[in-house]
Amino acid sequence: MWFKGGGKLAGHDGVMILAEQKNGRIHPVTHELLHRGRQLADALHTELSCVVIGAGRDDLQELIYRGADRVYLLNPGTMSFFLAGPVAGALTRLIREERPAVVVAAATTSGRTVVPLAAARLETGLTADCTELSIEPESKLLLQTRPAIGGNVMATIKTPFSRPQMATVRPHSMPPAPRDTSRHGEIIEKSYPILSGPEKFLGFIKDETQEVNLQEADVVVTGGRGMKSPAGFKLVEELAGVLGAGVGATRAVVELGWAPYSHQIGLSGKTVAPKVYIAAGVSGQIQHLAGMQTAEYIVAINEDPEAMIFKVADLGLVGDALQIVPRLTAEVKKLKEAR
Repeated sequence: MWFKGGGKLAGHDGVMILAEQKNGRIHPVTHELLHRGRQLADALHTELSCVVIGAGRDDLQELIYRGADRVYLLNPGTMSFFLAGPVAGALTRLIREERPAVVVAAATTSGRTVVPLAAARLETGLTADCTELSIEPESKLLLQTRPAIGGNVMATIKTPFSRPQMATVRPHSMPPAPRDTSRHGEIIEKSYPILSGPEKFLGFIKDETQEVNLQEADVVVTGGRGMKSPAGFKLVEELAGVLGAGVGATRAVVELGWAPYSHQIGLSGKTVAPKVYIAAGVSGQIQHLAGMQTAEYIVAINEDPEAMIFKVADLGLVGDALQIVPRLTAEVKKLKEAR
């Protein structure tokens, strides 16, 4: 059965995920992808493979413990820095050889760069920034759910006429796959010619606006427009400092210039899932909730008792955040000094 674009539907089987890497090591978000991939593979009664491109051989067995039946290590040790073209080229070649039915990657900077390139070369569909993936029982198609129209609706998308069905999913939208050391799998190494493209690696510039990586922080303190001024937002930064927390911001705060875009949490920013999330002066619009509601414990501070943020909060403090946040900072300092 041929589809528009020249490929085939027949002969595609299996679920494939693209491992996320950082400094040549497997990033923990890969374990979340394995959890999703394992669920999809089980629903399709097929195998789950995980693709690692350019990294070393460490951590590969861990991918099998976390759910992979097969791990492909492509061009091991050849890419000390990330370039989208060569990575997409290697991924595209493997997909053409192995013909998976589903390919999933993280909606990170690298995933959002590489996977669209691969999808274009494969002439197949791609749904970006999904929050949920599942298999439709009747058709066995991949159901790809993502926010649309500014987050006001959730759209579910199918790719019925091309293979593979490709999607990127938001980090921290699912817990990591459980570890099972009794699992066995296969590790396959492949080497492909590295095709150079128009991009070149010039250097790495560290984001100096963040002392704590937002997406890896156990505690995140976020300020909203309720902090009322740049000076008010500084109170959020002070509380985060004594807690050793990441500093988050709503879109309104970023647009006002109180914080840089790298701190923005929500649909058009980062997705976080810390152990504790403190929202100070945040109203809780759906666009912001989409980026933080998977946090384990949410503390909301807002003077409006009807604010939407309280609907997802585990602990709500009704009052002026400009008064409550400094008091929290003072109490945390006292506790730290006492210890």
